[in-house]
Formats: sequence, C-alpha cells, structure tokens
Amino acid sequence: MRKKIIIIVCIVFGAILFRYLFTSLMTYLAQEKRKASLVPPVTVVTVTQTEKQKSFEVPARVVSKSQIQVNARISGYLTKSYFKEGDYVKAGQVLFEIEPQEYVLAAQRARADVERVRAQQLYYDKQAIRAQKLVQKDYIARSEYDNAVSQRDAYRAQTVYAEMAYRDAMRNLSYTQVKAPVSGRVGIISVTVGNYVTLNSGALTTIYSTKPMYVTFPLEMQQYSTLTSIDGGDAHINRKVEYIFSNGDKYDKPGIQDFRDNKVDESTGTIKMRATFANEDDALISGDFGRIIIYSNKMAKVPTIPSKAIQENQEGKYVYVLDEKGLPKLVHIKTQGQDGDNTLVSEGLEIGQQVLTTGIQKVIPGTPVRIVQEEVVEEAPVVKQNIFQKIFNKINKILKRGKN
Repeated sequence: MRKKIIIIVCIVFGAILFRYLFTSLMTYLAQEKRKASLVPPVTVVTVTQTEKQKSFEVPARVVSKSQIQVNARISGYLTKSYFKEGDYVKAGQVLFEIEPQEYVLAAQRARADVERVRAQQLYYDKQAIRAQKLVQKDYIARSEYDNAVSQRDAYRAQTVYAEMAYRDAMRNLSYTQVKAPVSGRVGIISVTVGNYVTLNSGALTTIYSTKPMYVTFPLEMQQYSTLTSIDGGDAHINRKVEYIFSNGDKYDKPGIQDFRDNKVDESTGTIKMRATFANEDDALISGDFGRIIIYSNKMAKVPTIPSKAIQENQEGKYVYVLDEKGLPKLVHIKTQGQDGDNTLVSEGLEIGQQVLTTGIQKVIPGTPVRIVQEEVVEEAPVVKQNIFQKIFNKINKILKRGKN
C-alpha cells in the first residue's frame, strides 16, 4: 500500500514538474513570437549589373528653330490676307497685301524721271564729244569745252540718282506684298484686313519654323560628367535622345543632342543642352513642356534590381537598402527601363549594395530587420505551439482521471 502511494506521489510530482516545464516553454515561445513579430522578416538581394546604354530623363521644352515676326515695311491700308491662322507657309509666300496704288504711281514717276534724265545725259554726252573735237582745232575756247564736260558729268550723276530712286520706288512697291521670310506655321493674325499699318504697327503675325524643331533641357553637371566619362571624355559628341510628351506618350522618332552651352548655370548647377528633331510629321509644337531621355553612345554597367523591390511615394520611386550597420535605409532612385522581371536603375544605387525585396511593408527606416529566405514559412512557430497544446491537453486529462 505504501509503495502504491509513493508511485502515485511520484506520478503527480512528475506531472506537476512537466506542467511547469511546459508552461515555461510556452511562455518562452510566446515571447519569441512577440519578438519575431516586432522584427519584420525580410529578404534581400545584392544589386547586380547589366551592360546597357546609360540614360537620364530630365524636363524639356520644345522651341522653334526660328520665330520670325512679320512686320509691315511701308505704310498703307491692309487690303488682303492670303492665309488662315495656323497654316503652314513656305518662304517667299505672299501673306498680306498693302494697298499698292500709291506705290505703283511712285514707281512710274521714278521711271519717267530716269527716262528724262537719261535723255538729257545722252544729249550732253554728244555735246562733250563735239566740244572735244572743236577745242582740238582751236575753234572754241578751252573753257567752253570744260563747261560741256561738266554738264555731261552732272547729267550722268543725275541719271545714277534717278535710277537709284526708281529702284527704291520698286522696292517700296514690292513691300506692298508682305511675304513669309521663312517656312513655318503661322500664328495668330494681330492686324486684320482694313486697318492702316505703318512701320511702327508691330507684328502682323508670327511664323514659327517647324522643320526641324529644337528641344532644350537642363542636365545636372554630375549627369553630364557621367555621360562624358562613358563616351570617352569627348565633350562635343552627339547623342541619341527621345522626347516624352506632357501626357506621358513617347514620340516615336528619335532626335540628336547636338549642342551644349559653354557655361554652367550657377543658380541650378546645370548645363543647358539642345536636341534637334526632324519633326516631319509636325508632332512637336513650340512651347510644349515634356521630358527628354538622353542616352550614352557607349555601353555602361547599369545597376539592376528586382522590380518588386521598388516602392513609390509622392517624391517618386524608392527602395530600402541595408546600411553599414545592417539597418534599412530609404533611398530614392531613378529608373531607365525594364529587363524582364528586373528594373534598370539610372540613379540612386551602386552595384554590390543589398536591397530589401519582400516584407518591406512593415519596415521602418533605422530599425532592425530579420533576414530570412523567401521560402521560410512564417507560421511555423504557431504550428509548434499547437502541437504542445495538444500534449498539454492530454496530460490534463490524465491528471483529472488520477484525481477521480
């Protein structure tokens, strides 16, 4: 009997000890779980590299190669207009007509003066020839010969003057037809038919050249230096560019960056660049604001990361990288296209850095993270807890039976 009591006491003591150990284990697991929940699990990848053309995307503005104001060069009433606003006109095409009658009459008078003076000049030319023959035979005094030569020269000068006046009258007459100085698209008509115009009336309209078209854009000196370094240090090399319209659509015809300014804007730290587009389809319109993508001529090593690592906020695209202490740091980046499931990064990352790819929704910059493999099941601790819970329930049933 005494032996049975000892056995029962041992069993009860063992059950109590097991229960205590189990409770301690469960408490430890719960604490570990809480700690694990506070430190978010993440996966990381190392920034790799891809051989691609280096590119930078910056704001840009479309400008006409020529912006010519069409002005009246004489005074008169505007009688005709030969185009509609927005038409494409060619150089030399007549745009307006200024009432020509006054200038036609002035040209006719100038022509008559030329004929009159020229007739007098011919007469005095002959008189001078006769006087020369007579003075050689001493039939007339030398002074009479000099007088004849003087009159001849005077009328020759008058003829030249009359001819100049006639050409000036014809020039003014030609100005009654206001012609396009360059080819391009005509803007708004500022002065309509019926108005009296003068040299001081201002522009009648403005012509914007459209073929080719310029696109100007500022490039940061760091970006410019990077392109120059990739392309072998040649500062005057031409580069391929692409234009993106203000609505986000990309222009399907590339251009050429063929000019850079000779100074840096001290206030912005940028250098002004210019690209030329043929614009045969008239898609580019002067004054439009968009973006330009400029490419290096030679291939460069471009940082590459999985696209799923990239997040976006109001400031743009960003990723989390691990700093020298292994803590996450938010870094804004600029991209330059896709390569399958990866994204090419133009600015913000360096090859060899570690970037967070999953679990980043719970990441706080500067706080610790737990690096795990992607295939790790996060619910494993919960499963273990359920197993121990079952064991605990069975022991409780045994203890209850013993008491009974």
